[in-house]
This record gives sequence, structure tokens and C-alpha cells, in this order.
Amino acid sequence: MMPTETHTQSKRQVLLSPGEDGYFVVEVPSLPGCISQGKTREEAIANIEEAIAVYIEVLQERGEPNTERSR
Repeated sequence: MMPTETHTQSKRQVLLSPGEDGYFVVEVPSLPGCISQGKTREEAIANIEEAIAVYIEVLQERGEPNTERSR
């Protein structure tokens, strides 16, 4: 697991693993369903940072609690 920072500067643990198609798959355990991928580790991390920001934005728009479980 490696920590990453979102645009809101909160740190979250992400799981980064090689996918069957040669891409790296990255997911955020504290945000169920928040998954992305990239051709390189760097691309995967950049993609998940964007996915985290969008995920949190959608939660806020819906008025749902933000699962800010930073680790």
C-alpha cells in the first residue's frame, strides 16, 4: 500500500497491483468502488488522485458523508 494525496491534500492508502492486461490497477479501500488504472505506476497514481477528487465531489453534491478516513 502506498499513500497518495488528493487535491484536498488528504492522504489515503491505495492498493497498487499489476493487472492481467499489463496495466497497473489502483484502488482506494476507504472509498468503496474508487478504482483506476494506468500504463505506468506514475500514471496509475495520477489517475487515482483524479478519481478520488471526483468521488469526494460527488459525495458532497449528494450531501452524503465524506469517508475521510485518512491513514
